[in-house]
This record gives sequence, structure tokens and C-alpha cells, in this order.
Amino acid sequence: MDFMTYKGYPLVRSGDDLYFGYMSEPHVVMLQTEGKKEVEGIAVSEKVRLYLMSTDQSLDPIQAIVRTSERESLYEALEVAATWLERSNA
Repeated sequence: MDFMTYKGYPLVRSGDDLYFGYMSEPHVVMLQTEGKKEVEGIAVSEKVRLYLMSTDQSLDPIQAIVRTSERESLYEALEVAATWLERSNA
């Protein structure tokens, strides 16, 4: 199965949440859209919350969260997420 990618990392959607990164690496980023606005008839994410998470399945989901942030657009959020993954999985 082929996934959409951004900067070499897979991007998988589950409802309004996006998962960014490889589950085989130490960390992935979960992106949650907080709100949407309409731009030229298209629903666009208004705020995106990011969670850098450990992929260690023995951890409780709350304990797995390493870092959080919030951005105004999906593009900004993906840029931050890509930087986090490059640094934490190096």
C-alpha cells in the first residue's frame, strides 16, 4: 500500500487526525485539527495541534507524548513535524 508522503515521511489520515512518520522509528507526530474555515468553498484547517509521540507500545498514550505545539495552518504544522522527526529519529 502506498501512502501520501511529505518530506519523505508517510502521512496517514484517520478522521480529522493525521499521523506523520514511520511507526518503525522511535517517534511519530500526531496532528489534530482544532477547527475548520471555508476558503473558496473548501474546508481548510484553522488550527492544528501537534504531538510528538513515542512509538513504544508499552507506554500509556499520555506518557508517550514527548512534545506538543499548535500552529495556525496544516502547512506550518507539517514543517514543525518534519523538523521534530528529523531531530528525534536521527
